[in-house]
Amino acid sequence: MLAVSNLCTRYGSSQALFGMQLEVAAGEVVTLLGRNGMGKTTTINSIMGIVKPASGEITYKGKSISGKPPFVIAKQGLGLVPEGRQIFPNLTVRENLTATASAGIGKARKWTLDRVLAMFPQLQERLGSMGNLLSGGEQQMLAIGRALMINPDLLLLDDATEGLAPMVRKEIWASLAELKADGLSILVVDKNLNDLIALADRHYVVEKGKVAWTGDTNSLREESWVKETYLGV
Repeated sequence: MLAVSNLCTRYGSSQALFGMQLEVAAGEVVTLLGRNGMGKTTTINSIMGIVKPASGEITYKGKSISGKPPFVIAKQGLGLVPEGRQIFPNLTVRENLTATASAGIGKARKWTLDRVLAMFPQLQERLGSMGNLLSGGEQQMLAIGRALMINPDLLLLDDATEGLAPMVRKEIWASLAELKADGLSILVVDKNLNDLIALADRHYVVEKGKVAWTGDTNSLREESWVKETYLGV
């Protein structure tokens, strides 16, 4: 579904990605792991067109999306839950969810406002509240719901549960497991390794802007040196 090949990205004269490579298949959950500053967010932003790659190729469903504007890429069926959530602070919860919604033409089960609220019932009680008045957990639920409202085939989450209380993290992971069971492809960045291992099929460990290790969940469990060397656990 998604293929990233030899991706190089720069911020001015500073290079952040050095030949980054990854793939996500239909219905698969894949993680980007690594310490802070290794290029995970830059990879997500390069895929979504927020940062323009210097070179390399990004294809989605066999078609190049390299260097295209974010709104064009989103229309192709990629939903982003960005680092820091970045909800619209001066819009209500309802407005945040409906402002960029897509009709989901051709989908058997479309994401609608009612369906998002069924997944995150806390948002039902806050529909008229402004985005900046929500708790961190509510904002993350809103950010996920907003991404789902474009009816994506691939969901990208950057820092899925960063800074959230344990009970809220548990709810987020449960919702992601539900999305996986529904067949949605997911590329996720997070630091909670045990939760990622329970959810994901495959993993990419990023070190200094390139892939240092990749493998399935069983391999990650068995190869403790990977966690000790690149993840500090």
